Amino acid sequence: MLTHGNILANMRGSTEVGGFNENDVSLSWMPLTHDMGLIGFHLVMFANRVHAHLMPTELFIRRPLLWLSLASRVRATILCSPNFGYKHYLKVLGDRPVEGLDLSAVRFIFNGAEPISVELCNEFLTRLAPAKLARNAMFPVYGLAEASLAVSFPEVGAPLRTITLNRHQMNAGSTVQPVAPTDRDAVQLVSEGRPIPYCQVRIADDEDRELPSDRIGHVHMRGENVTGGYYEDPAANAAAFTADGWLRTGDLGLYHQNELYISGRAKEIIFVNGQNYYPHDLEDIAQRVPGLELGKVVAAGVRPRGSEVEQLMVFVLHRGALEDFVPLARQVSRVINEQTGLEVAEVVPVKRIPKTTSGKIQRHLLEESYLDGELDAELRELAALRASQQGPEVGSRTAIEDKLKTICDAALEGKRVDVHDNLFEIGASSLKLIEIHEQIDREYPGKVDLTELFDFPTIAELAQHLQSKLDQAHPP
Repeated sequence: MLTHGNILANMRGSTEVGGFNENDVSLSWMPLTHDMGLIGFHLVMFANRVHAHLMPTELFIRRPLLWLSLASRVRATILCSPNFGYKHYLKVLGDRPVEGLDLSAVRFIFNGAEPISVELCNEFLTRLAPAKLARNAMFPVYGLAEASLAVSFPEVGAPLRTITLNRHQMNAGSTVQPVAPTDRDAVQLVSEGRPIPYCQVRIADDEDRELPSDRIGHVHMRGENVTGGYYEDPAANAAAFTADGWLRTGDLGLYHQNELYISGRAKEIIFVNGQNYYPHDLEDIAQRVPGLELGKVVAAGVRPRGSEVEQLMVFVLHRGALEDFVPLARQVSRVINEQTGLEVAEVVPVKRIPKTTSGKIQRHLLEESYLDGELDAELRELAALRASQQGPEVGSRTAIEDKLKTICDAALEGKRVDVHDNLFEIGASSLKLIEIHEQIDREYPGKVDLTELFDFPTIAELAQHLQSKLDQAHPP
């Protein structure tokens, strides 16, 4: 529950740090169903007389390059995106030079709503440097709906500040262990500044006792912008608030040199493409595959070494031959993909599912096993089995199949796509499907609806459907 007082306190605190004013011009593609979109880039901007531009989220997904073209045209000073948006923009931009953009007016780009990749921030700033985007424009922030939105902001104009820590020394209560960026177990965190006015943040241990600087702990907050509780839910309120009135955010973090760094989460939420996913929801979906039951499948978000974003991994209990696992893995990927639009990066066979004495799944132990390379041998064998089972294509392709395969190959770079492959089984995420549909619509305007990719999920089926539509429009 958020009161008018919560919202106004959040506006005042944000404005005192960000300095929003009637000379600013904002541009956002975040949906108005999202707190950053609704509160941050509508209400806060409106309250400060900022000239605000809203771009449809669906348009950004289909044509992300329009985002900064519009920003350049309207001389935007304030932009925003979660981590995946920068990745999406850069992927579509590819190796093309940045031309015709002037982003010199941009004061800062909010970066929040999901874990922030330092590598991706630097890549984005480097690629957009020819467009005169200032190196200090990236503005990593921490917030959540229970705080009306904003919790902490860095100093406007400050460069990115980062620390590099040992990923194995980042549990609640741990004293952080700095390591070199080249260390095998290095993980980089970015400073998300200091609490905004009217909000307080502390780092606490498992007993809710405040911890000193450079100790990982639970992030607690309180203040005029913080909710008084959840609507008619005393059980949730009892779990959310400490005895001394601080709200438990569910995140883990630390203070370093008086600045807040978010290191992970105590709540086991998976962050993919700017969205939050609960593992048990994805596990329920996976259990629709015959043979999978509760406790035999575990969904987890893992950021592999060298990756800029978190990926969805599904661990499945399997003690049989790996040859038998290949079709099972294919079904798991397909059912999750069809139901959620999420790409499953890997379905991983494991011989045991680690659990606590009370029966709770210990996802972090499976994540660590994957990151430490303990499952690499099985994954290499599975990749070889998949390649051998796929086999060569049989028969000649039609002209439409050729054209559709070229489109799918480009969108699903790095994946081998046969005309008879189910796109959902090979991991075509919702973003990829939109990209594929956009290209098909350019070649065959108005002939294929996006939803028809679900009805005809292979290139061969879609080509036959498309041919019948063309024949109806232009009979022989």
